[in-house]
Amino acid sequence: MIINNEKFRTIWPNDAMAIDGRFVSIIDQTKLPHAFEIVEIYSVSQMIVAIKTMQVRGAPLIGAAAAYGVALAMQDDCCDEHLHLAATQLIQSRPTAVNLRWAVERMKQLLLPIEVELRLQAAWEEAAKICEEDVLLNQAIGQHGLRLIQSLHANHLSNHPARQLNILTHCNAGWLATVDFGTALAPIYAAHDAGVKVHVWVDETRPRNQGASLTAWELAQHGVPHTVISDNAGGHLMQHGQVDMVIVGADRVTSTGDVCNKIGTYLKALAAFDNHVPFYAAVPSPTIDWTMLNGLREIEIEERDGREVTWITGMLATGEVAEVNILPENTRVANPAFDVTPARLVTGIITEHGVFAPSQLKSIL
Repeated sequence: MIINNEKFRTIWPNDAMAIDGRFVSIIDQTKLPHAFEIVEIYSVSQMIVAIKTMQVRGAPLIGAAAAYGVALAMQDDCCDEHLHLAATQLIQSRPTAVNLRWAVERMKQLLLPIEVELRLQAAWEEAAKICEEDVLLNQAIGQHGLRLIQSLHANHLSNHPARQLNILTHCNAGWLATVDFGTALAPIYAAHDAGVKVHVWVDETRPRNQGASLTAWELAQHGVPHTVISDNAGGHLMQHGQVDMVIVGADRVTSTGDVCNKIGTYLKALAAFDNHVPFYAAVPSPTIDWTMLNGLREIEIEERDGREVTWITGMLATGEVAEVNILPENTRVANPAFDVTPARLVTGIITEHGVFAPSQLKSIL
């Protein structure tokens, strides 16, 4: 994606050797939209902090970040014990998104059988390969989603060709949540670039405001028309015919089509179902957990620090970025980070292989 006329990805290795070895650069997403900052990661412990604090976030991106975390760990020690320890720590950093475990397990399967002295270079090469594959998967999702949007535009707006297609999204599933291009936003970017008149309703996505802070920022960078709304406004817009489709990303999808995504997604799916608005999840195949059948019973939902609800970050009138406490003192807070949308509420899953009804998902295998 282009930021201020310069091409960027969300994560990339520095090929030059620093004093402490190679390092990885990331865009610090906790500083957006008020500041665009790049952070250098030199160790697996730093990468774990970046994942936990959501400097990098989004299922595909934290998978890529974890893969580079393994490579960074190999700079310290390539022995089996250190590899297993780094892998365990990375997997425990965030439990809900399946891509993280998938990437770490893939790195272990590659590295454990080979000689210790070959592991460091192999780790860097495999992490880079995971990143390149993610970009290709997201590009394919964009093209399959583009055809879906074009068909919907032709069928639903044939009598009003000048009208824009209104798409609602929740959280951030754009290029900031991946290595590049995005999942849920990839079809929107492709449609915009193809000349389809699209407009995006952007849920603010409390408590961390990924929609307001990240989705709105990157849509503006790409020139896509959009409007930020409060999380509770989506159902009202659907009742009044102002939403033509919903596209979200996912942190994990079961083999039966249950979709685990940012908290609040389930409520949007219920409103879409009640108002006959098609609801899609856009996911690359590594986000599908083929071992799980029932998302409600089997997916571990991350419970995050209540401070994310208590405090909100924004820019003051002076231009200073500050945190503000918005709750009464000593108020108890619960902060589940995700919820599960049952497959019965999902119109389709957009993957790199095509668009599938939840009941047809296993045909990918």
